[in-house]
Amino acid sequence: MESLLFPVSNRVRSFQKLDGLWNFKFDPKGVGEKEGWNKGLGGDVIKMPVPASFSDFFTDRESRDYCGDFWYETTLFVPEYLKGKKVCLRFGSVTHRAVVYLNGKEVGGHVGGFLPFNCDISDAAKYGEENILTVKVNNELDETTLPCGNVKTLKDGRKLITPYFDFYNYSGIHRSVYLLGLPETEIEDYDYTVALDGADAKVCVSAYVSGKDEGLEAEVILEDETGKEAGKFLAKQDGKSSFEGTIDIKNAHLWDVLKPYLYTITIKVSKDGEVLDEYKDRIGIRTVRIEGEKLLLNEKPVYLKGYGKHEDFDVIGRGFSYPVAKRDFECMKWSGANCFRTSHYPYAEEWYRFADEEGFLIIDEVPAVGMMRSLMNFVDAGRGKYTSFFETETVPELQKNHLQAVHEMFRRDKNHPSVIAWSLFNEPETISEFAHNYFKVIFDEARKLDVQNRPLTGALEKTSSPEKCQVNELCDFICLNRYYGWYISGGPELQDAKELFIEEMDAWKAKKLNKPFVFTEFGSDTLGYEHRLPSVMWAQEYQDEYYNMNFEVFDKYDFIQGELTWNFADFQTSEGIFRVGGNKKGVFTRNRQPKQAAYILKRRWDSK
Repeated sequence: MESLLFPVSNRVRSFQKLDGLWNFKFDPKGVGEKEGWNKGLGGDVIKMPVPASFSDFFTDRESRDYCGDFWYETTLFVPEYLKGKKVCLRFGSVTHRAVVYLNGKEVGGHVGGFLPFNCDISDAAKYGEENILTVKVNNELDETTLPCGNVKTLKDGRKLITPYFDFYNYSGIHRSVYLLGLPETEIEDYDYTVALDGADAKVCVSAYVSGKDEGLEAEVILEDETGKEAGKFLAKQDGKSSFEGTIDIKNAHLWDVLKPYLYTITIKVSKDGEVLDEYKDRIGIRTVRIEGEKLLLNEKPVYLKGYGKHEDFDVIGRGFSYPVAKRDFECMKWSGANCFRTSHYPYAEEWYRFADEEGFLIIDEVPAVGMMRSLMNFVDAGRGKYTSFFETETVPELQKNHLQAVHEMFRRDKNHPSVIAWSLFNEPETISEFAHNYFKVIFDEARKLDVQNRPLTGALEKTSSPEKCQVNELCDFICLNRYYGWYISGGPELQDAKELFIEEMDAWKAKKLNKPFVFTEFGSDTLGYEHRLPSVMWAQEYQDEYYNMNFEVFDKYDFIQGELTWNFADFQTSEGIFRVGGNKKGVFTRNRQPKQAAYILKRRWDSK
């Protein structure tokens, strides 16, 4: 098992961040390996910040929109004291494919641009010396990648990415890179479940350990926020690589929406009294389940209010930034929100740790977006276009990559109390038996992975109607992306849009699914400086009218248990006649200032 635990430093573990200015080089002809770039990029390099997307640093179109192979290089000193430990490089994410070399030797790689991976360099590293680290990256898309897309070759030979989704294909080393020093007997993972009994809680913990040692014992300790011990257990090795035990907590402090309470969990693995490994984290005691048309958090109904988001900001693209994250959480709290969806991919781990501390709820989404052959799927989906996406020879490879991403997302994020549900797709074609068979495999596998049994869902677009969709039965709750009043009957037809919207919701109601419904997208493009009376599309007044119409429809149906608007903030997309400098559906501008509609949301959500 590859450990995806967030790095910590203590008496047996160490880490060093390798963030900073790296060397960078485009490789449009794919000659890097042949010319020995894996051993070092040589001269004529670009200085490139890590972590960050590379596109928005450049002032020329060819560099910004580059598609193909590109390389990073840095040097790292591996201390002598790490000899004898397991020494790894940990990449938070590299978009979309990576091959990693140390001193010219390939030491690992990864396919998938949004989740971490480790490379064991114990044998390849030169201890007490400088080492050359190079990374070959490729950002091309096809119908086996998550997200899906294609590549077009222009007349001058340059490649151009043609995504099947409506956000920019930012690429690069997007998250921090670490040099890890780990013990040979390593805590690779842990998970926990919670059962509530009145004011008390039972916390069952499993810890998974690698290594060849026998006769190990594990101690698991929970401490409250004052540092007082709340409970512990000791487990001895019984022929398995896992240790399991239960801690009973009297008068447990629950982690709740916008009222977070975090316990510190410490896991120690010892032999003959010597601590071989130790890992410390923060967890929340809370339960999540579906009962009929309600989503229950700690056995109480919760109504989801908030946003679909993107990891997207000026200059840094998709690179993680604590200041940006802080501003986003403050804006979301101000607006009365309690939830967001990680559309359309797992975010940097720091987002989840931050949400744990803030009491925000997260629907965690795998990067299964673009599963429809369309460069404007946001329009084509509403018109009922069908592209036979799940009927082609690429499906088995796509499904393999999809399953890998689900495994990695669950393993990385499962211990965050903020994660209350898993989204396994966004807006695929779902009206065929082929789609049902494809996603049944994904859902069946996902149900085996989460010991907390959090609900599974996926976001359905307009073609996935109550009459035609063959995938919604797999979902524990139904997520709808709907744009009545924008892509469907917009502007002067807004009243017709409302009637069409009600017709569809009545059809869903007639199915008597006995499941909660959450709107995971609804919104209208709006220019933050545009005002018109009477209103017109793209003006702020129209965005206000659009939201008020949608809220009138939501409030007619008891089974609607959440509203996550699209989008939190304006974000970058590919160029196109439907987009002026990106998608403008943000409630906030790209630099996180409120549009007029933000006050409508605030008034509604503060009182709901």
